[in-house]
Amino acid sequence: MGLELLLPLMIIALVALMFFQSSKQRKAMKELKEMQASLAVGDKVLTTSGLHGTVVSIGEESLVLEISPGVRTQWDRRVIREKLDRAVAPGSDPATDPSGS
Repeated sequence: MGLELLLPLMIIALVALMFFQSSKQRKAMKELKEMQASLAVGDKVLTTSGLHGTVVSIGEESLVLEISPGVRTQWDRRVIREKLDRAVAPGSDPATDPSGS
């Protein structure tokens, strides 16, 4: 009789795990879209390809990033992975920086 209950319980557990995983993924996607929609000029960002840049101008579907002084490139808004803290420069570690900037 134990084996007759095992299969339905395993199926229920699998369905529950899939539901919780998809729920977490939907929440992460929602947060990412909100961040991409809240981008403003002057924000330091990181793209999905690992490029660091500063937002110079914003359009409806795209934005312009300054990746080096005088070097500007146009990107689709959806490739922005995260906003970076304005006080922390890319490649610096604030925990080991004695100046605190």
